[in-house]
Amino acid sequence: MTPRTRVPLAALAALSADDRPREKLLRAGAATLSDAELVAVVLGSGVRGRDALAVATELLGASGGAEGLAALPPARLTRAPGVGSSRAARLVAAIELGRRVVAGPRAPRPRVASPAAAAEYLLPRLGRLREEHFGVLLLDTRHRLIRAVVVSVGSLDASLVHPREVFRAATEHSAATIVLFHNHPSGDPAPSAEDLTLTRRLVQAGELMGIGVVDHVVLGDGCWHSVRESSPALFVR
Repeated sequence: MTPRTRVPLAALAALSADDRPREKLLRAGAATLSDAELVAVVLGSGVRGRDALAVATELLGASGGAEGLAALPPARLTRAPGVGSSRAARLVAAIELGRRVVAGPRAPRPRVASPAAAAEYLLPRLGRLREEHFGVLLLDTRHRLIRAVVVSVGSLDASLVHPREVFRAATEHSAATIVLFHNHPSGDPAPSAEDLTLTRRLVQAGELMGIGVVDHVVLGDGCWHSVRESSPALFVR
């Protein structure tokens, strides 16, 4: 069993409002949350001396992670420290809903074999957002979409992106290749010098990781730009 992990209360109290799980989910999307943060949102609140994130972290540590948590019977959950019957019921309901989604009929995964296909998928989702969102399309060996993951949400004109976050998402989902994407709230998809520098840096990181970066699609208001088409030298290995 995985050792229990305790989160210092001082560290939790120091979290800014935007970094707290519920606020982070609403601001950046559920995909940006860790397992502990997702469980904390479901729990809703903590107990005296420990907030929801601390309770969630200890619960995951004691149960062996998200898969172990999903396998716990309701009676065990109700006895977990800081959980009780009400929070246990919320957890069981959330887990069962997830199971039904996975077990239900699934639509065919779209094939993203061109920047136009990537833009067709992304524009309805990101084209008119007022904040800059940076993320990756995770693709399998046949260029079918595994998942779209938002890695960073920035201001109207900037977004901080760390290669470790980009490729952590890719390795977690066994992606063969990835397409980088971000939106320009100005509506103009022309890439900036910083966009090109970031593209080069992530292509190089992908070479080290063995995960190909096939394009960087910049989204505007109803339009898009392929960095690979305009700057193919950035992608030469």
